[in-house]
Amino acid sequence: MNINTLIFRNLKKNLKNYYLYVFALVFSVALYFAFVTLQYDPSMDAAKGTIKGGAAVRAASVLLVAIVSIFLLYANTLFIKRRSKEIGLFQLIGMTKNKIFRILSVENFILYFGALILGILIGFSFSKLIIMILFNITGVEAIATLHFSAKALLQTIIVFCAIYLLIMLMNFVFIKRQSILSLFRVRSSTETKVKKMSKFEIVIGIFGMILIASGYYVSSKLFGGDFTTMPELYGAMLFILGSVILGTYLFYKGSVSFIFNVIRKKKDGYLNINEVLSLSSIMFRMKSNALLLTIITTVSALAIALLSLSYIGYYSAEKTAENNVPADFSLINKQDFNDFKETLLNDGIEFKKEEIEVIRALVNLEDIADSEFSELNGSQDAMPTAVISEKSVEGVDVKIDETVFTGYSDLLQKLMPLHDSGKTELKGKTKNIKLKYLGMRDEYPISGWFTGFGSPAVIVDDDVFQQLKKDLDPEIQRESSLYIGVNIEKEKDVKKANDLFHELNLVERWGNTSQYDMKAEQKQSMGLTMFIVGFLGLTFLITSGCILYFKQMDESEDEKPNYTILRKLGFTQGDLLRGIQGKQLFSFGIPLLIGLLHSYFAVQSGWFLFGAEVWTPMIIVMVLYTVLYSVFGVLSVLYYKKVIKAAL
Repeated sequence: MNINTLIFRNLKKNLKNYYLYVFALVFSVALYFAFVTLQYDPSMDAAKGTIKGGAAVRAASVLLVAIVSIFLLYANTLFIKRRSKEIGLFQLIGMTKNKIFRILSVENFILYFGALILGILIGFSFSKLIIMILFNITGVEAIATLHFSAKALLQTIIVFCAIYLLIMLMNFVFIKRQSILSLFRVRSSTETKVKKMSKFEIVIGIFGMILIASGYYVSSKLFGGDFTTMPELYGAMLFILGSVILGTYLFYKGSVSFIFNVIRKKKDGYLNINEVLSLSSIMFRMKSNALLLTIITTVSALAIALLSLSYIGYYSAEKTAENNVPADFSLINKQDFNDFKETLLNDGIEFKKEEIEVIRALVNLEDIADSEFSELNGSQDAMPTAVISEKSVEGVDVKIDETVFTGYSDLLQKLMPLHDSGKTELKGKTKNIKLKYLGMRDEYPISGWFTGFGSPAVIVDDDVFQQLKKDLDPEIQRESSLYIGVNIEKEKDVKKANDLFHELNLVERWGNTSQYDMKAEQKQSMGLTMFIVGFLGLTFLITSGCILYFKQMDESEDEKPNYTILRKLGFTQGDLLRGIQGKQLFSFGIPLLIGLLHSYFAVQSGWFLFGAEVWTPMIIVMVLYTVLYSVFGVLSVLYYKKVIKAAL
């Protein structure tokens, strides 16, 4: 057998065993080339002008390179260790280390650059689709074209050639350092197989669960008013990050073994075949992969949380815009309204007008709030707020000594929660009016420009409103005290009316706002973030799933003699496969479950910073991630099935 034949056979064998690695490599190259092409695509000019698309895509490209590089280097480490006996045999028959390195280099060159070329072709083919997805998500009105960029091609080749050189350097160092004897022991030394738990492992297992639980608890209190200063807030965030990451590592290092050991103790050591193949194997395998599983779990949680938060912002874009701009167009003076009205009538656009008189006064929150407002608004116990008459809001009827608040944002409700009842006081220039606080309403009757985009508006009896109107404090009263809302009758006319709003330059004037513009801006900013995080998250999901799959391949080959013995003892292929299915459920399910829990508490602690809806976007993201992640568990079961079949 000559060298070329040997290389061809090894290449064929590796391609058959590592098809998922080739797929991940092709996918990564295709995605990177498509991302880099976005930077140089002429059709991205529209996006660059509105959402700074080029800079964001460049940053995503760097992160993508980091993810792919770590995956390829780690995967190569697994592969070279798996082929250690083969390398040792080559040395036994007289091959030099340099010759073995050349053989491996040629194999890797063909496999790697074949995948690189295929990935570039696929990336070019789908680059237009990716641009169309971006434009559709962000709402940018531009025509996507299939554009080939020589700069993107050169950049992709340089980056992946650099990664290839790192892989070759890693292989060279590995081959040079290993003796023939050590090469035959590499695989047997890569997994820790401890048969008895020490007291120290039990302690760190319990401590790991306590750390995670404490991180979750502090996370749930993060924006609940328990931390009122910035140093306290930063300290809490650092504690959450440290306790959850360290707790996750200790969980894999000791907690999993501790929990499964308790289960085994309860059965007095009498385990059926399914439990032997699942529980016992996981107990001693998972602790040796604690660092890897911690990284995968942490980054998975980060990807799910960021994607959930960006989707929350995107999903809530319309509701957020409607809360801040309750009418299609909000104006603050009659001259601007008259100009807009005349233009709408000339173009035959039907509309409805709503006018609400607004004044500003200091409201005392000492009795109805627990938070220290003095640190947030510079006042001892009061803050300036918008006040409107009950006549301006439908369905509200308050007595002369009563008041209700309305339009309080989710963010401020978390930072500065208000009680359901109590006493408050409105302060004019010379008079103070004491009122009974009756609670909070959900409606947003006036523009956020009057309330500071989130603070509540105070609804009072009309007589009280007139008293305050005569006693205004000029230091807090804005120039305008009139909210004018314009609602377009027909939905199809909103876009045209918005164009007219811009033609009159009304949007440039202080206090005038367009609901249509606010929706578009929110969707553009959060849509771009969701687009980038989604593709980066998908890349990490595929690469981390592949790594776990490769680890299962290694374990299946190590355990093949055990399957042979069990088959000879009379256990059927189905008996073994049921145990393997349980093992894969734990191997893939535990990191997934912990990652989902981490992301859940991360999202719950700060979702209100991004939008008004939380459950639907978060559940959609988590379910989608779980389904895609489960594919690798299914593939692992299929590979085990093939190994079990070949065991006898």
